[in-house]
Amino acid sequence: MRLFIAEKPSVATAIAEVLGITKKGRGFFECSTGDRVTWCFGHMLEQAEPDRYTADDVPMRDGKKIWRVEDLPIIPQEWILQAKPDAKDQLEQIGLLISKATEIVHCGDPDREGQNLVDEVLDLYKNQSPVLRYWASSIDTVAVKRALESLTDNALKKSFGDASIGRQRADWLIGMNLSRAFTLRAERAGSRALITVGRVQTPVLSLIVHRDREVENFIPIPFHTLKATLNHPEGAFSAKWKAKEDQTGLDAEGRLINTEIADALIVQMKDAVATVTDAKSVAKKQQQPTAFSLSALTILASKKFGYSAQDVLDICQGLYDKKITTYPRSDCGYLPESQFADAKEVLAAIKIVTPELAALVDTADPTIKSKTWDDSKVTAHHGIIPTMEAHNKNQLSEKEKTIYDLIVRSYLAQFYPVHQFLSTTVQIDIDGESFTTSGKVVTHNGWKDVYADPDDDTDESDKDDASQRLPKLTSGESLTLGALERRDAKTKAPSRFNEGSIIAAMIGIHKHSDLSAADKKLLREGDGLGTEATRASILSELKRREYLTIQGKHLISTTMGRAIIDALPSMVKSPVLTALFERMLKSVEIGEMKLEDFIAKQESFIRDQVEKANVGSVKIAGAKSVTPISDIHKCGACNHGLSRRPSAKRGRYWWGCSNYPTCPQMYADLNGKPNFSKPIVPKEKPAES
Repeated sequence: MRLFIAEKPSVATAIAEVLGITKKGRGFFECSTGDRVTWCFGHMLEQAEPDRYTADDVPMRDGKKIWRVEDLPIIPQEWILQAKPDAKDQLEQIGLLISKATEIVHCGDPDREGQNLVDEVLDLYKNQSPVLRYWASSIDTVAVKRALESLTDNALKKSFGDASIGRQRADWLIGMNLSRAFTLRAERAGSRALITVGRVQTPVLSLIVHRDREVENFIPIPFHTLKATLNHPEGAFSAKWKAKEDQTGLDAEGRLINTEIADALIVQMKDAVATVTDAKSVAKKQQQPTAFSLSALTILASKKFGYSAQDVLDICQGLYDKKITTYPRSDCGYLPESQFADAKEVLAAIKIVTPELAALVDTADPTIKSKTWDDSKVTAHHGIIPTMEAHNKNQLSEKEKTIYDLIVRSYLAQFYPVHQFLSTTVQIDIDGESFTTSGKVVTHNGWKDVYADPDDDTDESDKDDASQRLPKLTSGESLTLGALERRDAKTKAPSRFNEGSIIAAMIGIHKHSDLSAADKKLLREGDGLGTEATRASILSELKRREYLTIQGKHLISTTMGRAIIDALPSMVKSPVLTALFERMLKSVEIGEMKLEDFIAKQESFIRDQVEKANVGSVKIAGAKSVTPISDIHKCGACNHGLSRRPSAKRGRYWWGCSNYPTCPQMYADLNGKPNFSKPIVPKEKPAES
C-alpha cells in the first residue's frame, strides 16, 4: 500500500480527490488506486520544555521547576520531541498506516518547515519504507496532477528539513536560555517581569522602540523653498529653486533656513527674465510589476485597508484552502515559465470568480510574456497567483474578496503591454539662480489600465512637478515669470510603524540599522528579519506579551517593551545576529554546512551570553516590584544572594536566601545588613513579602 502524508487536511483532500476517494476512514482516505492519504495538522511534534533537561531535584512551583541561575545554560545532549496534546490521536493513526505502507509519499508544503514536519513523523515511527517527495505550490486539480506525475526521491530535500531543525533548535536555545537569564537578572534588582528574548522578536521590538523615541524626541526645523510660475504660449508650469553650492543661509542638509536671504532672493529675481538652459525628454518604459510575495501583499493591504500581518496570512491561507490561489507563504514574486501556458485557463477561471472584471480579462493578451516569468529568479516558491479553479465568489468573506482582487489584478497586469511615457527634465535660469522641473507624459498606459487608482511612484515632495504636463521647451528659450513665491515648511518626524511598514523594515533591515558598512552589506545580502511564514506571528506575540500596543493603525512600544530593550545587550537585540543566523541556515539548506556545525555555533553563542547575563542585575520600568536579591550579602549555607524582607512586625526586617525552598536559611536584620551571627532555620515556610 502506498501512503500519502499531507501537511494539512486540505492538501490531503485535494490529493485524494485526484486519486479517487472511495472511502473515508479514521484519519485517512481510501482511494480507487489502492493508495491511502492521511494528514498532519502542521507540526504534530514540538520541542520538550527545559524541565525535561534539568536535574530531578530542582524545586517545583505551580507544577514546574523554578528558574535558577545554576541551571543555565540548558543545552540538550539529546533533543526530545513530544506529541502536541491535540495531535496524539492522529499521530497514532499515522503511525499505524506507516507500519502497513510499502511506499511513502511525503506531501509537506514546499519549504523548510513542510519538509521537516513530515520527516520528523517518519523518524518518530522509524519508517523503513522508501519515501518519495510530492512538491506543489497550489492544490487546484491541475497542480496536484502535475505534482503526482513528477514525484522525486525525498532524500533530495533532506537539507531543507535540516535547515528547519536548525532553526527550531537555535530558537529554542536563545528563547529558553536568554529569557530565563534576563528574567532572573531583573528579579535580582527587584523587578518581577517575564523578559522573553527571541532571535527575531527582540530586534523587531528594538526597531520599533528606536523609531518611537525618534518620533517623540524629534524637533522640527523650519526651512523655505522658492517656487516660480513660468508662462509659455502652450501653458504655464512651475519650477523649484535649486541652491548653489556656495549659497549662504543653508543648513547642513542644504535647506534654506534664513528667511531674510529667502526674501532677498525673491526681490532680486522679481523682474528678471527666465531662460531655459537645458530641456531633455527621454522615452521610458515601466515593466509589469511582479506577482505578490506574502510580504509585498501584506505591505499593500496594510497601507490600503489597514489589515494586520496576521489578517493577510489568514486570508491567503483561506484562499489557498479554497484552491483559488497558490501557496501563501511565498518569499518570491517571480513565476515559473512552465506555468505561462496556463494563462488562458487561469484567465477563464478569474472571469467566472469575478465577472465584474470580465472586461479586463477580455482585454488581456495571454501571448504577452512579462519579465515576471523567469525560472532563474524563482525560489522554493513562486509568486501568489490565481489558479484555474473556479469558485463561487459569494462564498468568500469581504476580506477574502479584497485580497483576491489584489492578487488577480497583479496577475492580469502580466498580460498587458509595458507602461510607456516621456520623462522630461528642464533647467531654467532666473537672474543667475537655477530652477528645475520635471514632467511625465504617458504615451501608452499599458498594464496600468488594470488598476483603477495605480500607486504614484513619485516622492511626495516631487508630486506637483512630476504630475504636470510641460510644454515643448528648447534650450535658450525665454519665458515670462508669472509669479515667484516663498513657501514655508518644516522638517517632518519619521512615521511611526504600522504592520505593513514594519514588515517592509524587517525585509529591508539594512536601511534601518545604525551599523558598520560591513554589517549593512551583510544585512542587505540576506533576507531580512524573519521569514514570510513567521513575521505575522512575531508581531502577534509582541502584542500578546504587551510589549507593543495598537494606536489607530500604528504599533507603539509600551513602557515594558522599552525597558526590556534597554536592559538587553546590543548583540542580543541587533539584527546582525539574525543575518548571520539566516546566512548559515541558507548554507544548511543548500548542503554547504552541516546541521551539527550550525548548532555548535549557536551553543557557543548561548554560553557566552548566559555567562554575561548571570552577573549583576537590571531594573525594569513598568514591572511589578519584588524583593531585590543582594549581590553583596550571600547565604552562608549555599552562597546564593540574600533578600531583605519585611517582618510581620511593623518596622522589622529579616534576610532570607534567594535559593528558597532548596535552602531555607534565614538571618536577623542588623542595621540594614544580615546578622550572620544569628542564623535562623525556620520551622515552617516563611511568609512571602
